[in-house]
Amino acid sequence: MKNLNDSGFADRLNAGAKARAEQLERARAKARASQAGAADREAARRQVAAEREKRTKARATAAAELKARRLAEEAARALAAREAEVARLLAQKEAAAAAERKKTEDRAKLAQILADQKAVRDARYAARKARGRK
Repeated sequence: MKNLNDSGFADRLNAGAKARAEQLERARAKARASQAGAADREAARRQVAAEREKRTKARATAAAELKARRLAEEAARALAAREAEVARLLAQKEAAAAAERKKTEDRAKLAQILADQKAVRDARYAARKARGRK
């Protein structure tokens, strides 16, 4: 069976070489077009990387500020808790001192009452003795 184009071996070799040359030329044209836009793409990549780096630094700075703020708040709470504990201990000490003063005053009042009662008893006894001696 014969080929419809009736081309020989050399024709087919030439056609293959011509097709390869055309394909190579198209690839070179794409490469030239790609190289023309490569600088723009590289600049865009650098800009995106710089913006990403800036955002990363901003997040790190914000995190550090948040941590510092939390530490300061925790220190303030701890200080307030210590001050409250000191105030509570002082109030407790003052309450104990007031209770001791009250207890001492109550003892003094009781001693005075007992002394007054004894004086009244002694006066009644002396009066009774005085009535009996007449």
